[in-house]
Order: sequence, then structure tokens, then C-alpha cells
Amino acid sequence: MNGIHRLLSIVSIVSLATGCATFSPPAEKPELRGDATPLPTTRTRDTLASLPPPKGPIAVSVYAVKDQTGQYKPAPSNSFSTAVMQGATAVLVKALLDSKWFVPLEREGLQNLLTERKIIRAAKNPNRKKIPTLASASLIIEGSIIAYDSNIRTGGAGARYLGIGISQQYREDQVTINLRAVDVRTGRILHSVTSTKTIFSRQLDSGIFGYIRFGKLLEVETGYSYNEPAQLCVMDAIESALIQLIAEGIQRGTWKLKNPEDISHPVFARFGGNWKG
Repeated sequence: MNGIHRLLSIVSIVSLATGCATFSPPAEKPELRGDATPLPTTRTRDTLASLPPPKGPIAVSVYAVKDQTGQYKPAPSNSFSTAVMQGATAVLVKALLDSKWFVPLEREGLQNLLTERKIIRAAKNPNRKKIPTLASASLIIEGSIIAYDSNIRTGGAGARYLGIGISQQYREDQVTINLRAVDVRTGRILHSVTSTKTIFSRQLDSGIFGYIRFGKLLEVETGYSYNEPAQLCVMDAIESALIQLIAEGIQRGTWKLKNPEDISHPVFARFGGNWKG
């Protein structure tokens, strides 16, 4: 009976230590298969969607947002897997639409668009309507993922007593985005902004190693980890950079608000740097 009581006491201590951690494991066990769900939005996206309206939406051409980091995922991941997402252009287009400040024009898949227009013109249909000309833009919005820094901050803590131990570790990475607004007529770069987002990773481990009676060894290990999705961090950084771009454009008179009194909106003070309303 003493061995059983000691075992229960040890398990209780480990459970208490795990419960006192600063973060908790998922409430539900991960399933082998799950249903697809919409991608969660970021708080920055909500801010972007709530911006005061412009005097008029601005047509912009959107070209590729390139990965210029040259970074790959660390082992044991595939050595050809990049550290950041390669679909940042799609994220920028979605952010431009959500802001309601810009009307993005298709440019990354322009060849496909031109091919379809040729097919329509070649179709022998007397009732077909004349194809309107493609819309042009006076601005180009482009950018790149310019940096991905790993392990900018690491640390942890742990304790072990009589074979009972618990430890916690953390790591922080950082991704940096640059966006530019270019005047098509002159090629002049009107605005260039940079945004960074920290990527958090956490790991908790606990375990027991000891004898509960002669010849009876008890060993228990448990733990879990949480890694913030890198794609959500890239989304957050792009949306933040776009808000900065809009605020800077208002400040310098590149574009205007529908209601001039909205210049006192708090989001401009938050994202506009040295904002002077």
C-alpha cells in the first residue's frame, strides 16, 4: 500500500507542477483527420478592415511579393522547405481588398488573362459582346519578405527533485516585410514601409524517474509544444505594413480621406509613426 500511496503522491505533484505552467496544452486531443476550416484572421486584419474610407478607391497593379530571406527550415525538416510561405502575393491582394482603399489588378497571372481574352476573340459567336480594354493603374504595390531571423531570443527554466522534474523552454523568431508604392508614370518610389512580426515557440516537459519499491522502477514523461504558424505571422506583418503605407500616404498627400475629420482616427497614430493629424 505504501508503494501505491507514493505513486499517487508523485503523480499528483507532477500534475500540479504541469498545471502551474504559464501555458496549457490543447483542450482536445488532436485527431488523425479533421474538417477544413477558414483561415483565422489576425487582429491587424480587423484593424485594416475598420479603416476610415478613402475619397475614392485606387486602382493598383500587384506583382510578386518575393521571398528574399534565403532561409530554410532547420533539420529535421526537408532541406528544401523554405522558412516562410511562398504565397505572400495572395496575402497582399487579400489585404488590399479588405482595406477597401485599393482595387488590385491582376498582374501575376497576366499571361493567363491575355490567353483567355484571345480565346474569346477567336470564338465564332456573332452574339458575343466586345471585350473591354484592360484596366490600367497609376500605382504599383509591390514588396518582399526581406528577413527571417531565427532564435533572436531563447531561454527556459526547470527544476528536478528526487527524480521529479519539470522544464519549460521558449524561442522567438522574427520575420520582416517591406512594401512599396511606385508611381507608374515616373517610376518614383512614393512610399516604402517595413513591418516586423515575432514568431513564438514554447515547449513544456515534465517527468518522473525513481524507485517506488525495491526492484520497481517508475519512469513517466509528458510534454507538449506550441509553434505559432509562420504564415499567420507573415499575414500579420503584411497587413501591418499596408496600414502604415495608407497612413503615410495620407500624411504626405498621396491619397485622401473621404471625410477629412477622420484624420484623428486612433489607428493612424498607432501605425503612422510620427503622425501629425
